[in-house]
Amino acid sequence: MDSTTGEVAGPIAQEGIGVVCPFDMALDRELWRWMPQDVSLFFTRTPFVDEPVSVEMAEDVSDDNDVHLAAKSLSAVNPRVVAYACTSGSFVNGVAGARHISKVMEAASGAPGISTSEALLEALDHLGASRVVAVTPYVEELTLRLGDFLEEAGHSVVSQAGLGLEGGIWEVPYRTTCELIRAADVPDADVIFISCTNLPTYDIIAPLERELGKPVLSANQVTAWASLRRLGKSAVGPGQRLLS
Repeated sequence: MDSTTGEVAGPIAQEGIGVVCPFDMALDRELWRWMPQDVSLFFTRTPFVDEPVSVEMAEDVSDDNDVHLAAKSLSAVNPRVVAYACTSGSFVNGVAGARHISKVMEAASGAPGISTSEALLEALDHLGASRVVAVTPYVEELTLRLGDFLEEAGHSVVSQAGLGLEGGIWEVPYRTTCELIRAADVPDADVIFISCTNLPTYDIIAPLERELGKPVLSANQVTAWASLRRLGKSAVGPGQRLLS
């Protein structure tokens, strides 16, 4: 409130990021934690499919028509950027598949598009890192597909590990994820990537970086970081190397 006039100040001007995510996304609040106060997130979801987390599900949630319709619905609120917040859905069809998703969103929304897997590659380039430990909550086949994506993009996967989960990924405690990372880390790795936008990671990134002495990236972190870069803004994540 303005003390001289008694008038209530208007709301902070906002720039919007549209977010297309899978039907089972349960971590909207986590993505918000990386946002500065003058950025809003507008979420929409792909249609429900009755199947476990798998290669087949990753292919279903990245269906062209579903992604197009979701991005088109976001165009009503004029986002400056549209992000496809799903790691597996964007790496399952390789590097070309990740880029194709962004093109579909751009055509539907009129805004620049970025997928989580493209954001990962941008973050690796930004850090100058290429020897990756890939940690996932997925079943083995989907974890291996992430390794294929990274290798296709010119990076070396020096270690990988998964939890073998077919659902309930958002319920995985930090402790379990940290134990998986510590077990998978190897001395010649120069970066760790934690896959899946439905796996909680915000509070463990900075402590693990201090403990392991190397950058730790997560799916939601790189999605937020790359989207905000397109707005000329910085993500909020104290102590996280990618953001420093």
